[in-house]
Amino acid sequence: MQVSSEGGQIAYPGFSLYHASKWGIEGFIESVAQEVAPFGIDFVIAEPGPTGTNFRTAMDRANPMDVYEHTPAGEVRRAISSGEFVTRGDAANTVDAIIAAADAAHPPFRLALGSTAYDNIHSALVKRLHSLESLRDVAFSADRRAS
Repeated sequence: MQVSSEGGQIAYPGFSLYHASKWGIEGFIESVAQEVAPFGIDFVIAEPGPTGTNFRTAMDRANPMDVYEHTPAGEVRRAISSGEFVTRGDAANTVDAIIAAADAAHPPFRLALGSTAYDNIHSALVKRLHSLESLRDVAFSADRRAS
């Protein structure tokens, strides 16, 4: 069981280091899961969205910089500082879902937890797929041509 977050599939402005660690651990687990699958070892990547924990209050925050005030990073900073950043996830329900996944005979590889995580991950995946599909011809043009 690897606890990541929706932040391993999406990104909020102002959280670049956080997202780098989450995307990194998810890539690591994707690789390791393939390596150990022949031995009957399963992995679950739990991806909770904003959940009622002490995460926000325990964050170390740099002093705001005026240059970021009217940017997406500034908007996220203000929403978190003011308490307007929506936290729908319930910690106890999240733990229960993680335990249930761990106990499952055939656990899911990725487990989005909370409606915010589901909606954000779904939206990001749809956008990435659309972008990939729109560049299909460009992608194929990079193949070695038959001689």
